[in-house]
Amino acid sequence: MVTSGIRRKVDDLGRVVIPSSIRKMLGITEGDLVEIHLDGHRVILSLPEEECTFCGSSLNLETFRGKVVCWSCTAALRAKDRQRATGP
Repeated sequence: MVTSGIRRKVDDLGRVVIPSSIRKMLGITEGDLVEIHLDGHRVILSLPEEECTFCGSSLNLETFRGKVVCWSCTAALRAKDRQRATGP
C-alpha cells in the first residue's frame, strides 16, 4: 500500500478532505462518486466501476441519455422497441 504521509482531521459533520494531489492522481473531480467500505478496521475509498444500469455488466458500455447501458441491453431494448412498433 502506498502511503502519502498526509493526515486529515474529521470535521463535526464526519467529513474528511481528500488531498488535491491524490484527487488529481485518481482523476477525482467535484461531484464524482466514491465507494466507501470497511476492511477490518480500515476505511477504504475507491472509485466505483461503471456498470450497466439494467444488468450490472461492466463490459461494452455506452452512455445513452445520461445512463450507462451495455451493448447486450441496448440490443434487447432495440428488439423490444421493434416488437412494440410492429404490434401484436
